[in-house]
Amino acid sequence: MDAFANRPNDLASFWMPYTANRSFKAHPRLCVSAKGMYYTAGDGRLILDGTAGLWCVNAGHGDPRIVGAIQKQAAALDYAPNFQFGHPLAFSLANRLTELFPSALKHAFFTNSGSEAVDSALKIALAYHVANGEEERTLLVGRQRGYHGSGFGGTAVGGIERNKAQFGAAVHPVDHLRHTHLPENAFSKGAPDHGGPELADDLERLVELHGASSIAAVIVEPIAGSTGVLVPPKGYLHRLRTICDKHGILLIFDEVITAFGRLGASSAADYYGIIPDIMTLAKGMTNAAVPMGAVMTSGRIYDTVVESSPAGIELFHGYTYSGHPLACAAALATLDVYREDELFENAGMLAPIWEERLHKLADRPHVVDIRNLGLIGAVELAPREGAPGARGIEAMERAFEAGLMIRVTGDTIALSPPLIISEAEIETLFSTLETVLRTID
Repeated sequence: MDAFANRPNDLASFWMPYTANRSFKAHPRLCVSAKGMYYTAGDGRLILDGTAGLWCVNAGHGDPRIVGAIQKQAAALDYAPNFQFGHPLAFSLANRLTELFPSALKHAFFTNSGSEAVDSALKIALAYHVANGEEERTLLVGRQRGYHGSGFGGTAVGGIERNKAQFGAAVHPVDHLRHTHLPENAFSKGAPDHGGPELADDLERLVELHGASSIAAVIVEPIAGSTGVLVPPKGYLHRLRTICDKHGILLIFDEVITAFGRLGASSAADYYGIIPDIMTLAKGMTNAAVPMGAVMTSGRIYDTVVESSPAGIELFHGYTYSGHPLACAAALATLDVYREDELFENAGMLAPIWEERLHKLADRPHVVDIRNLGLIGAVELAPREGAPGARGIEAMERAFEAGLMIRVTGDTIALSPPLIISEAEIETLFSTLETVLRTID
């Protein structure tokens, strides 16, 4: 196949997100189709998907059940507004989600992405405190090295400084907990042993600094994904839940990555046995076939906001495409696939095999740490002197040339394959990555 047969005749117009545009457009990596565990590159090569796209194609590419549901819905009802009107699929999906996640999370508010889900969750938290007569609770607490999307709210509570540098001051008062990445936990298999409760106690520092009555919510990723797969130490999330309860602070789990089977369970809340007040969803919700996100809230939050409001609209927030019919059809079909194919269970079964093979890379060149939980993994490489991130980018480029898609953040390789991956494909993934690591200076 001609390497340029499927290449657009001009790459200049598309301003690509989170991409080195000049470098990419000089040497593009284009995917033209996908099926199962593989992309097809523009030159016809098969590329093993080691990242489920962007942590999102949990059921593998092109599942005919999901494709068919979207096609059928497009022909029946392409769009219906959910402002003062509605359509059946949005209500059906909300019910299915409440059945899937912890029973305390009784309501779903639909968005179009994880970023929108986070900003919606923050606004819902603030609205709850106003409705509860605690208008002074306005401070939002994130965590260093956290990622909560690209909206203004998510960027503010996020803890990746490069994501903020171009955009000036935060638009809302925020503060941040310490991150959970400790040197003594290097090369941990699963949840690290050291520092969990002590790191969570940093919230008490913020309570003392700002006053508990000023803090509206704490938002954390149960596993910090985009900053390099930082798995919380044992006891961290439980302690965080206890402190939030003690001070009347809402706890938000950003489960855009961890929900829908990534840890071998429906959510990290289910995996850890910890129930947040609010949970954000996206990515695997529709298998990425149609953009969609959601905010799950407790009955207490919904009832407080709705019942305390005068007649009429109770929450002045939403999106044109909230609960879009095609997205709902895709999500319902995706949930069916997860159940019928027992993909959450498959992820849990493969997790020990994944962990063992991943940690065999520990003695490869430049590897300074390996982290994992469920079907998530990270290989952290030592940065080149004076060129942080360069070794990671080279690994990504060489992996693609070798037939493997990986994701890098700085010099950390992040891995999160579709949940349909087989043991043989796990071996192919790590054998290819092993070869790539040997070629990098």
